[in-house]
Amino acid sequence: MVAQSRTWENRLLSLASEAWHVGATAGHAPIADESVLQEAYAYCENVTAEHSRSFHMASGLLPLEKRNAVRALYAFCRITDDIVDCAQGDVQPKLDQWHQEAFSHRPSVDKPAAMAWADTRLRYQIPLRYAEQLIEGVSRDMVQDRYGTFEDLATYSYGVASTVGLMSMHIIGFSGPEAIPYAIKLGLALQMTNILRDVGEDWQRGRLYLPQDELAEFGLTEADIAAGIVSENWRAFMRFQIDRNRQLYEEAWPGIAMLHKDGRFAIAAAAGLYQGILDAIEQNDYDVFSQRAYIGTWGKLSRLPGLWWRSRK
Repeated sequence: MVAQSRTWENRLLSLASEAWHVGATAGHAPIADESVLQEAYAYCENVTAEHSRSFHMASGLLPLEKRNAVRALYAFCRITDDIVDCAQGDVQPKLDQWHQEAFSHRPSVDKPAAMAWADTRLRYQIPLRYAEQLIEGVSRDMVQDRYGTFEDLATYSYGVASTVGLMSMHIIGFSGPEAIPYAIKLGLALQMTNILRDVGEDWQRGRLYLPQDELAEFGLTEADIAAGIVSENWRAFMRFQIDRNRQLYEEAWPGIAMLHKDGRFAIAAAAGLYQGILDAIEQNDYDVFSQRAYIGTWGKLSRLPGLWWRSRK
């Protein structure tokens, strides 16, 4: 099955191709004593558990070494995001310092996330450009808080999410470059789910990650977002967004079969659990202003058997 191509997808494939051809630093040597590394990875495990229950659960389905690695990747992404979102004063110097730490081959022992991430990046030969693209994508939040079209939003989502999928793919193992379009789409689907869930929270922070042209097509303005009213126009808009989001998940799914078999269930779980958030939005009558859509522990556990079965086909 060949992933369908669209204008926005061609742009994202070009970005991924750029990173793929730059490649990774060759070779891997231990960057620290094994006990120090274990502590660094434990720190990343705690960061993951604290900030993302769904990702923590899904990554727990991986073998130990790969589980540690994807949680180190998560910590790298989380810290990058927090610097941009939470830092006070001039953010750029703090981001530059983190960039230096995160891209060092031998980070300081008092930087556990950077240490675990460096070990992971070198061990799994992750193309450095993917990590740079992630930092560039997250940094856009410092200068841009509106997106005119879905293509604009897809490019942003590639930077902050598809790059994570592409780096995860190197940790899990994959058949070859033919898997790249599917990883891109899954990252986009996951990010769009975040965006649809967090409309109200993002608005409070001065950001609106919804295509301006599509809002206009459904007769919606920023005043409607500010009012937080669930009108028929809003419901129609959200149904359109959710339908496209689900289509992205479906188009991304064949890529799971291109991953190493010991990682397929974990990625299927991540996709399936996140997709369940769309169901929760619908159950909340598309109210993403006054309540947060989520899946409880039982809801997550009840989905796992079906996802396991589907990931084996």
